[in-house]
Amino acid sequence: MDAFTQEIIAVDDQYYLPSFGRRTPLVIDRGEGCYVYDKSGMQWLDLLGGIAVNVLGHNNEALSAAICEQSKRVIHCSNLYYNEPQAQLAAKLCELTGYDKIFFGNSGAEANEAAIKLARAYFYQKGENRFGIVSANQSFHGRTLATLTATGQSKFHKGFSPLPAGFSTVPINDIEALRAAVTPETCAVMLEPIQGESGVWPLTTDYLQAVRQLCDESGILLIFDEIQSGMGRTGSFLAAEISGVKADITTLAKGLGGGVPIGAILATDECASGFTPGMHGSTFGGNPLACAAALAVLDEYDRLDLMANAKMAGEYLQSALLALAAEGLGIAEVRGAGLMLAFDLTEDKAYALKDELFAKGVLVNSCTPRTIRLLPPLILNTEQVDDFVTILRTCLSAE
Repeated sequence: MDAFTQEIIAVDDQYYLPSFGRRTPLVIDRGEGCYVYDKSGMQWLDLLGGIAVNVLGHNNEALSAAICEQSKRVIHCSNLYYNEPQAQLAAKLCELTGYDKIFFGNSGAEANEAAIKLARAYFYQKGENRFGIVSANQSFHGRTLATLTATGQSKFHKGFSPLPAGFSTVPINDIEALRAAVTPETCAVMLEPIQGESGVWPLTTDYLQAVRQLCDESGILLIFDEIQSGMGRTGSFLAAEISGVKADITTLAKGLGGGVPIGAILATDECASGFTPGMHGSTFGGNPLACAAALAVLDEYDRLDLMANAKMAGEYLQSALLALAAEGLGIAEVRGAGLMLAFDLTEDKAYALKDELFAKGVLVNSCTPRTIRLLPPLILNTEQVDDFVTILRTCLSAE
């Protein structure tokens, strides 16, 4: 570790609240495409992409230009007034997804919090006492009190009791368990079409279709959290499109701003009636800078055909990982779609493997003791996949 890296880590340790448990001794100085660099110029292939955020890679010229241009005009204005980028982005996302109304916040957690509030407010406006939210085991929905309560992982709940009432969880891909959890007080079912944080666990098409039918029969709302799986990462703009299922409310964030913080909640006209003026808001949500950035991201999706590339590069990477598994190199399972992938090891060596890959110039995420998660920029190409697989084979062969 060089002296500069040691200095920054020491300052961070002294002054930054210890929330992250950082183990990787990397101070990123700049990025270019799918690569990041430290101050000394050392290079890493970034297969984490800011945890699914840097969809255009690093230092995309069009995104940088849009941010720069908008910053010279107006960065922020109150939502008491209108702004052009916000209106344009709202229209474009509704056209892309088939939803009718949108609200912008600053993060995925804020978007999910708004979705929970909207579901409850919808039934409040109808004069019905329905407030319960059923989510899934292993899910992750955010760090606010409501969204971490909806998160189906007890480790995120520790230290924050008492948690808000009205939340329950069920196993994924078990429609009878969900049916049993729905009560007359349930207002919504909240699911990730592909669970991300816990290790990339897809919900099956049959299950998602059955969930939609159950919600319709029960008169309750379906919320899809596409914070991680959305924005074309799976090869479709929304992962739920793969199953042909449309939720009443869908949330987006992560890659929407290409690195500029922004989240969104999309809803049908019927659901949107739950909010009336004054019931929800955000000081920074939908500010001109973030919306201009998101518009630039969507323009680059069209120019670079990134959803098609995510599908192609993802299938290529998945095939390569399956080939390594077939070689008996310690890969037990490969999961996911597009460039939202994970592979399980046969032993609890994921943390060590992540460190070995870092030492050889590759950034990945070890989200469980056996699971490596890959969320690279959607510009990833087959040559970069080949480079990664060569390095990964070397690391696995050394075990």
